[in-house]
Amino acid sequence: MSNLPDNLTPVRPAHVFDEAKLADYMKANVEGYRGPISILQFEGGQSNPTFHVTDGGGNQYVLRKKPPGKLLPSAHQVDREYRVIKALADHTDVPVPKPYALCQDDSVIGTAFYIMQFLPGRVLADVKMPGISPADRGKIFDSMNDVLARLHNVDYRAVGLGDYGREGQYIQRQLARWSSQYDLARTEDIESMEALKKWLPENIPPGDETRINHGDYRLGNTIVHPTEPRVIAVLDWELSTLGHPLADLGYNCMMYHFGEGFGASGGYAGVDLKQFGIPTEQEYLAAYARRTGRKEVPAWDFYLAFSLFRLAAIVQGVYKRGLDGNASSETATKYGNRARGMSDLAWKIIEKRA
Repeated sequence: MSNLPDNLTPVRPAHVFDEAKLADYMKANVEGYRGPISILQFEGGQSNPTFHVTDGGGNQYVLRKKPPGKLLPSAHQVDREYRVIKALADHTDVPVPKPYALCQDDSVIGTAFYIMQFLPGRVLADVKMPGISPADRGKIFDSMNDVLARLHNVDYRAVGLGDYGREGQYIQRQLARWSSQYDLARTEDIESMEALKKWLPENIPPGDETRINHGDYRLGNTIVHPTEPRVIAVLDWELSTLGHPLADLGYNCMMYHFGEGFGASGGYAGVDLKQFGIPTEQEYLAAYARRTGRKEVPAWDFYLAFSLFRLAAIVQGVYKRGLDGNASSETATKYGNRARGMSDLAWKIIEKRA
């Protein structure tokens, strides 16, 4: 068992399910499965609880399921996650784990779930990548950039995802969705969130595009090869849809603007990027533009502010679920003040633009 990830814990009491029923399901639906099974839970998985499953033959799987308890509307749609992973695995060169099965029968383990391949590798939760050489950090960043460009270059209709979301007006729809979700999860008044809710819909840049959007594209949601500086899989597709690619890019680049105390491990604000081996934000944008056939990335401040607003609404929802006892991670209640910090940062970006 020494080859297991180090971020596994026993299944937490709120997420215990009938392992015998899962074993029966896997025997009938997962090719190559051999009983019995051993189950541990990944720390994190704030929205959809995530588990590591080992079968009697030593095969390793990942199971993601809906959380228990009362859920916000339109959230936790594991069937959508499975659908996009399967389409990308079957028809593209975007690296994803192999999907095995989707179960929407709540009688098996209590909520819908899916099973996919476990890929050994490095999940670099700390964007500063301690212990990795500056040269390899740069190569990992370039690989992350390349994979995002590959995703945005996919013909979504050709891979069977033409109805995966509505085409066009993604920014408008996201602003409406996350404003509503934020209002449902509100625990205090955050002045910058109210200002953003008004300013962003009134200042959407011209020019609309539709691509497959990951929705949470960041280093910590990729698997890096065990020894080589390259991304071998993209994880956590729960927020994916058809959307504007620059929204995905804006989210990916928030790390350049986060200081200590933001996100899981802070970001690169105030850091000597050259010393770290990391490309500058402008270099990163230029590489993405080149790979996606663009001359430039326009209205960049808007897409950054939009992404920060969206993330602030998301972490506010995680915080509220933590208060209610439904969040997947024991660290969920740490997310409260982060919503304010992110929205304040977004508003500062807008004020500088003005």
